[in-house]
Amino acid sequence: MAIPFLSAEPAGPRPRDWSLAVSGIAVVAFIAVLALAWMAASTLLLVFAGILLGVFLDGLTRLLGKVLPAGRGLRLSLVSLVLAGLTLALIAFGGATIVQQGRDLGQTVAAQAGTVRDRLKDYGIDVPEIAPGKIGDNKGGGDKGGENKGGASGGGEAAPKDDESGSSSQKPGGLAGLASGAMKSPGSLLSDAGSVLGPAATVVIGLFSALGNALVIVFLGLSVAADPGAYRDGLVRFVPPAHRDRTTALLDGMGETLRHWLFGQLITMAVIFLCTWAGLAFLGIGGALILGLQAGLLAFIPTIGPLIAGVVIVLASLASGTTALLGALGVYLAVQALESYGLTPFIQKRALDIPPATIFAGQLVLGVIFGLWGIALALPLMAVAKVMLAQLYIEDTLHEEAEG
Repeated sequence: MAIPFLSAEPAGPRPRDWSLAVSGIAVVAFIAVLALAWMAASTLLLVFAGILLGVFLDGLTRLLGKVLPAGRGLRLSLVSLVLAGLTLALIAFGGATIVQQGRDLGQTVAAQAGTVRDRLKDYGIDVPEIAPGKIGDNKGGGDKGGENKGGASGGGEAAPKDDESGSSSQKPGGLAGLASGAMKSPGSLLSDAGSVLGPAATVVIGLFSALGNALVIVFLGLSVAADPGAYRDGLVRFVPPAHRDRTTALLDGMGETLRHWLFGQLITMAVIFLCTWAGLAFLGIGGALILGLQAGLLAFIPTIGPLIAGVVIVLASLASGTTALLGALGVYLAVQALESYGLTPFIQKRALDIPPATIFAGQLVLGVIFGLWGIALALPLMAVAKVMLAQLYIEDTLHEEAEG
């Protein structure tokens, strides 16, 4: 009787012509790739966002091809020009209104958050205070109530002292910790420059960083949409010839799933924006446009996004009285019911059918690992993972039919 661990035959699926040194090199290379992916996680997620934009532009180009029999380059140029024109028109005609309502909304939410905190404190529930400097333009907020009042009335001299004593002594946890960590992601040189040159330098650095990320996403999106087949074929060439057909089908399945999900998500976001805006404007709540806009944008992030939008709507409506609060809450619940029981089952059923608990758990895991990028891109990442599991594991390994 042969003893398994003394047998001459190697265990496992390793090919017989592989030596122990080759196996070791493969393991080390795999670990190195994982380490590099971990170190460059934010960059990889930025690239993935650019690919998402490319998938979206490719989908619009394909739709335009059904009514306009022209070359792909011309159709992509038309799509890009229309989107750029709509963006510029929104900035030109609605930018000032959005900025003004956003500023007023920020002050209203900050004031009502303080009111709610004081009421909860009367009942013995101590909630950490949000420094006004993190929401409004005043940088004089601290963590303690007395220091906060002094910073607000005493001018700009008290701001650095409050920031040094308050913000460093208490760090938020949970999702708030993820948000604060993502906001402090620039390198040490940029952070030091912001602390030395003051708030203006921090704002400028933040604007340049956001603009740079947007330009990277737009460039990658246009490049991918210009010739998606070239990038797909380039990836396929790294696969052994025997598996290239299956890899091509896998990449095409990922692209189709992302296209369906993106278009369905955009329709859902537009409906949520219009319904929230119309409902809050009918109730006479100030800042209805910006409240509807933030509700529509946050709908891109399932589960967590609508909760944040609901909190902002409730806090903003508190300033208009109890009747407005109940009406705004009713509008929010009605819109969420429309999205959960009307839009998502019919629009996203074909693209992505993942249980809500799985989505929420995936958001938490990716948020803890990658921060806000992980939370924002959790659903498309899970869509890609689902396609890979369905085709590579369920169909190819288990030889079962994956559910559509």
